[in-house]
Amino acid sequence: MNLTIVILIGVGVLLLGAVIGYYLRLIIALGKRRSIEIDIKQMMVGAKEEAQKILNEAKGKSEEKLEELKKEQKDKEQELKETEKRLIKKDELLDARQAEINKEVENIKIKIEDIKKIQEKVSKIELEKVLELEKIAKLTEAEAKEDLLLNIEKKYEEDILVKIQKLENNSEEKLDRMAKDILSTSIQRLASSTASDMMTTTVTIPNNEIKGKIIGKEGRNIRAFERVSGVELIVDDTPGSIIISSFDPVRRQVARVALENLILDGRIQPAKIEEVVEKAKEEINKIIKEKGEQAVYECGIFNFDPRIVAIIGRLYFRTSYGQNVLQHSIEMAHIAGMLAEELGADVAIAKAGALVHDIGKALDHEVQGTHVEIGMRILQKFGADERVITAMKSHHGDHPYETLESIIVQTADAISGGRPGARRDSVENYLKRLQELEALANTFPTVEKSYVLQAGREIRIFVTPEKISDVEAKILARDVAIKIEQELKYPGEIKVTVIRETRIIEYAR
Repeated sequence: MNLTIVILIGVGVLLLGAVIGYYLRLIIALGKRRSIEIDIKQMMVGAKEEAQKILNEAKGKSEEKLEELKKEQKDKEQELKETEKRLIKKDELLDARQAEINKEVENIKIKIEDIKKIQEKVSKIELEKVLELEKIAKLTEAEAKEDLLLNIEKKYEEDILVKIQKLENNSEEKLDRMAKDILSTSIQRLASSTASDMMTTTVTIPNNEIKGKIIGKEGRNIRAFERVSGVELIVDDTPGSIIISSFDPVRRQVARVALENLILDGRIQPAKIEEVVEKAKEEINKIIKEKGEQAVYECGIFNFDPRIVAIIGRLYFRTSYGQNVLQHSIEMAHIAGMLAEELGADVAIAKAGALVHDIGKALDHEVQGTHVEIGMRILQKFGADERVITAMKSHHGDHPYETLESIIVQTADAISGGRPGARRDSVENYLKRLQELEALANTFPTVEKSYVLQAGREIRIFVTPEKISDVEAKILARDVAIKIEQELKYPGEIKVTVIRETRIIEYAR
């Protein structure tokens, strides 16, 4: 019973505490709400005051800016007014000036009319005078002029003819004298020596033992050397030397360089010979390039294509009637330059035309046509100046002389080639016959290459073994011999040797 009462009392106390706590919490919350509302109202009042302050400041600044803009606008308007006044004043001055110009133009027109009237009056007076004179003389102006000229011509006809004849004779004598002076001066200024090229080259050897190595076992080394180089080696009893014989200077020089290198190396055998000859060809090609560059530099010509310069260098190993063609061309270039200076022609064109006048001879054994035609094609192909081509193409009279420079080149050619001892006709004919002999053999399709030896008494023909058999090689030798008999003129007899060599090569790796 007591426990129940105690429990009831406890529950009641709890309920009372809960009710009291709720009301206390409600009272506190209401107090906080009132405090927040007061704070918000205070903040709103402060914000309004701040906004009003900012608005007042902005309004003040805008008024100040407006005042400044109004002042600037007023200044601009004042400037525009002053500018307008100046423009108006200038327009007034221009109008006044235009009025003066118009007045002057009218005055000039009036003066022109007056002058025209005076000229018409003068012309009329002159015409009246002429008519009066014609009436008195009973002749027109043209008739009087013709009659006067006829009378003068009849009176002084003999004197005029004598004077004209005298002038012609004096002019011819003077021109002939001038031409001789120019030519003699040019020849004296370039009096170079002349030396004919030989058809053989001598190579010095250290001892006679080297001769045996060069000949080789059963002559295989010398045959291999002659086959690869296309020259003839003359190994005789002359001590300390071997003679290389060939009509082609390039082959002769290649053979000389190759033989000297073989002697220095000491290993002389067919395989080594082929290798050394190929290297010698490369050395000669280098010399050709250097000689071409040296020639154009010496002549002062710097606008040629490098390929033209290389072909010019080949002339170093070419002869014409025993005369070195490159030296002849350089000499011609100097003579042509002197003549051009004396005659007032283009010195550069004259010198260039003279230097390349025989450029076709560098390839005339490889290309069809005369050396003039070949030279023209070379220069056109590599973009040479058309004036240079015109100057060089007439040096043999095959083409008409189109320019003064072409006449100068022909004259320089005659001077250089006409020096005493400069050329040998017999040598040139001999070389021409040898070249024709090689060219004839090369016309057969199975021929790989051919070389003329023994001063033209023997021709060795190398054929491609895959294209021809041994029996066909015999037939080829006979066909070549028959064609030589039919087409060429030569003294004595020519030995035709056809060589068919089969090589089998394998590599051990």
